Amino acid sequence: MDTDKQTAARGLTDIEAYLYREAHLGAARRRLAEFTARATDFSPGQKRELERWYLDEQRHVARMVTDHIADSISAVHKVRRNRVGRWLRGTLLAMTTVSAVLFVGALVASMAT
Repeated sequence: MDTDKQTAARGLTDIEAYLYREAHLGAARRRLAEFTARATDFSPGQKRELERWYLDEQRHVARMVTDHIADSISAVHKVRRNRVGRWLRGTLLAMTTVSAVLFVGALVASMAT
């Protein structure tokens, strides 16, 4: 993979991570707004502190999930790369063997005539 494709792939991964985090935080904000609307025993300062704490916690959770997904994708890519490498080595070995057999066969056939 050339540098431009790697950069583009990394950029897409960053965009996907950002979109996931924003979706997660948007859902967290909605849940929090519903909770604070129902909660009448909190002062406005306590509600703001609760909002700040909860959103910080949800950012942390979203970052952990995004990192886990990225690690899983990297592991799958590594397994696939190893599998393709083994397949290519096997194909090279098979083609070398076939070529050697054909060469020896041609040599034996030319000596017989």
